[in-house]
Amino acid sequence: MNISGLGKTIFTKAQIEEKITEIAEVINRDYKDKDLVVISILKGSIYFLSDLTRLLRMPLTIDFLSIGVQKGESSHSRVISFRKDLDIDIKGRHVLLVEDVIGTGLTLGYILQHLGSYDPLSLKICTLLDNPKKRLININISYRCFDVPDIFVVGYGLDYKEKYRNLPYIAMYHKE
Repeated sequence: MNISGLGKTIFTKAQIEEKITEIAEVINRDYKDKDLVVISILKGSIYFLSDLTRLLRMPLTIDFLSIGVQKGESSHSRVISFRKDLDIDIKGRHVLLVEDVIGTGLTLGYILQHLGSYDPLSLKICTLLDNPKKRLININISYRCFDVPDIFVVGYGLDYKEKYRNLPYIAMYHKE
């Protein structure tokens, strides 16, 4: 596929499938005989959520959060708001938060505080991509598929201006 701005493939479809299968086996062991709530952050993690949950063998419920991040006056100030909150009660339940990419951790830290206020029995994070070099706050990530270098990527749910989510692989993207 020759698309302007699309660069080298970072993770192939086969690599993604293999890693998700590995992570699913670990989650299956960790949550064996437990009722699990899987929460996905829209929109970037939707493909990851779909492929991951089809491999999980415990009873589970799926819910979604949608957030909006608006830039503030300076490039480092951002205002985060929830466009869609949970529809189900997670109090006293095991929760797995599925994320597409974790960078600085600031937005995720805000989401974790929000979810923690609902008093879940446990709250763990599963991410497709992790960029620990960008991390500004300490976040415990229980399940991670890939470490990613500090580059902009698209595909497999990740977008640039709402495009390229449908690519079955993850590639570098050179912004216009």
